[in-house]
Amino acid sequence: MQPKTEFVKFLGKGAYGSVDLVKYIKRDDNSLPLYAAVKTAECEVYNSLEREIQTLSKLEGCRRIVQCYGNYTLEEDFDVGGFRVYKMVMEYAAAGSLFSFMDSYKDRKLPETMIKDFTRMILQGLVSVHRLGYVHCDLKPDNLLVFPCRQSYELKISDFGSSRKVGEYSDCWDVDLPFVGTPVYMSPESVRSGVAEKALDLWSLGCIVLEMYTGVIPWSEVEFEDLAPALSKGKAPEIPKSLPCDARKFLETCFSRNPKERGSASDLLSHQFLRGEVVSGFSLPPLKLKIKLAPEKPTNVSKKPLKLKIIPPKPPQFKKGGIKPLKLKIMPLKPPASSFVSVQ
Repeated sequence: MQPKTEFVKFLGKGAYGSVDLVKYIKRDDNSLPLYAAVKTAECEVYNSLEREIQTLSKLEGCRRIVQCYGNYTLEEDFDVGGFRVYKMVMEYAAAGSLFSFMDSYKDRKLPETMIKDFTRMILQGLVSVHRLGYVHCDLKPDNLLVFPCRQSYELKISDFGSSRKVGEYSDCWDVDLPFVGTPVYMSPESVRSGVAEKALDLWSLGCIVLEMYTGVIPWSEVEFEDLAPALSKGKAPEIPKSLPCDARKFLETCFSRNPKERGSASDLLSHQFLRGEVVSGFSLPPLKLKIKLAPEKPTNVSKKPLKLKIIPPKPPQFKKGGIKPLKLKIMPLKPPASSFVSVQ
C-alpha cells in the first residue's frame, strides 16, 4: 500500500528542478510520518536527474553524502498541467543549506571550530566521491546540506547533477560560458579545458572555507565578465591576512595554480589546519599539558639545632599484693680527680 503524501512547503529551486518538503504517512500503522525532500524535474532534464541518482546509488551508506529513499529509482508523476515529471526522494536537512545556515550568524561568519569541523566533513565526503572515480564539479554552499545532530550539526554533500567521471569532458562547458559548475567556485583549469579532475573540487572547497571565514562570496569584488580572464591567468580569491596562519596555508594549498600541488582530499584531511580532537561534532585545538614541577631542594641549607625531646620513663607496673618498702641505697660521691699531691 502506497503511503499518503502531504505537501509541507517549498524548499528551493535549482538548475535541474525544484525541491519540496513532503510528509509521507503510512496508512496501515501508527508510526511517525517521514519527512523527505523531493526533487522534481521535467522531462528535459531527465538525463541529469538520472545521472545524479545513479551516482548517489554508488555512494549509498556514505555518511557525508545525502542519501535517497527507496531503491534509487526515479518516481514518475504528472504536474498540475498534466506534463510528465520525475521525482527523487531524499533525506531532509532541517537546518537547510550551508548558504542559508550562514545567514543566522553575524556577518555570515561561522565560528572557527565549526569551520574546521565542516571542512573536515566536506573532505570526508570528497574522499568517498573521488575514490569511486567521480568529480562533483559543482561544490558550493548551496549544495551542502546541514543536519542538526544532538547539540551540533553534520554536513552532507548533495546535488550531483553536474558530477562527472574523472577525465570526462563536461557538456556544461562552452565558449560563451567557459565554466564547469558555478563560476565563482570554479578553478582555473576548469575554465581552460572543461575536463573534470579531482583537484577541481579542492579549489571549490577553498572558496567555501574562505566564505565561511569572511561571510562574503568569493570574487564578489570582480565583475562577471572579468572572472574568466582572471582565472585563466591563475589568479585566486584574496586571502585576508587576518585569518589564522594555518587557515591561510590551507587555503593557499587549495588555490595552488598547479592542480597537482593541491594534493588529494585525503592529504588535506591531515593538514595542520584540521589537526585536533573532535568533541560533540566540533573540532578543538590540541590540548596543552602544563606540568608543574616541584621546586628543587636547596643544597646549601644551614642545619637547624636539634631539639631534644625527653620522654619520661614508663611508670612501673605493680603486681597485686602488699607494697614492699623501698630500700634507699646511698652511693658515696666519687672524689674529683686532682693533679695535686698531698703533703705530709
